[in-house]
Amino acid sequence: MKISSVVVKAPSSTANLGPGFDVFGLAIDAFYDEIKICRKNDSGVKMINVNKVLINKRNTATITIRCMKKEFGINDGVSIYLKKGVPIGFGMGSSAASAAAAAIGFNKLFKLNLDSNSLIKFAGLGEKASSGTIHYDNVAASILGGFVIVKNNPLNVFTVTPPQNLRLCLAIPEIKIADQKTKLARNVMPSKIKLKDSIYNLSNATQMVYGFMNNNIKTIGESMNDRIIEESRKKLIPGFLKVKTSAIKAGAFGASISGAGPTIIAVADKSSELKKICYAMKKSFNEENVKCNTIICKPSKGALK
Repeated sequence: MKISSVVVKAPSSTANLGPGFDVFGLAIDAFYDEIKICRKNDSGVKMINVNKVLINKRNTATITIRCMKKEFGINDGVSIYLKKGVPIGFGMGSSAASAAAAAIGFNKLFKLNLDSNSLIKFAGLGEKASSGTIHYDNVAASILGGFVIVKNNPLNVFTVTPPQNLRLCLAIPEIKIADQKTKLARNVMPSKIKLKDSIYNLSNATQMVYGFMNNNIKTIGESMNDRIIEESRKKLIPGFLKVKTSAIKAGAFGASISGAGPTIIAVADKSSELKKICYAMKKSFNEENVKCNTIICKPSKGALK
C-alpha cells in the first residue's frame, strides 16, 4: 500500500567542536526544521515554503530529493512543505537539517529501506549546494543524533551518546551574513598547515572522543582548542577571542566557533551557572558593538530516532 505523505523533524547541529573539522558533529535541540513530503500526480518536485523564510531556490531539501529520485528511477512527483526553524547562515546546521529531513522523509515515502550511511550520503549531496563541497558532519548529526564521528573514503559514521548533563550555551551575534557564507568560511582556511599544529589538533580531537565516551564534560570542553580552522575563521567574527575567553572565565569548560560561524558555542555542565556564561558572552559581543542572542540547549536525538 502506497504512503501518501510523511512528516520529519530534524534538529540543528554544531560541527567541528574545535579540532574536529569535517569529522565531529553534535545534534542540539536549539532549533528544528520540519518537512512534510506528499506524493503528487505529475513527476516534478515542488517546494512550498510554509513560514516564508527566505531560502535559496536550489535549497538542500529539493536537491537531496532530486538526487534520490534520479538514483532510484522514481517517476512520481512530490510536494515538499518546509517549515524552517533553524536560522539560516549562523553555523547551526540549517542546510543540513533540511537535507536530513528530506532524505529520511523520501526514504520513508517510497519505502527505499536505506541504511543510515546511504541517507547521510544523499543529504550530503544537498549540503553541497550550501558550501560548494560535500561534507557530512552536520547532516550525520542531524540524522543520527548525539555526537558523531565521520570517517570518509569510504564513508562510515560512528555515534556516541553524549553525557546526560551536557549543556551548551550558544551566542548568536546579530551580524550581516554574507551570501554563500559557508563557502566563504571554507575559502579562508589555509592550504598548508604546520606539522606541530596538526599534532596539536589531533591530540585535542582524540581527547574529545575520550571525553564523550567516558561522560567527562570537563574533558570535552578542555579539548575545544584548535590552531587551524579557528585561527583562520576568527577574523570573520567580531570579538571572537574576547567572547571565548569570557565564556571560560564565567565557568564554561571550553568554547569554539559553531560550524562555519558566526555563532559561538560554549560547553558546560547542567550544574554550571549557565545564565552567567550566556551573559558573559553577550556582554563581550556588546563591547564590540554587536547585538547578541543567547540560548541554552542540550544534545538532541536525531531525525531517525
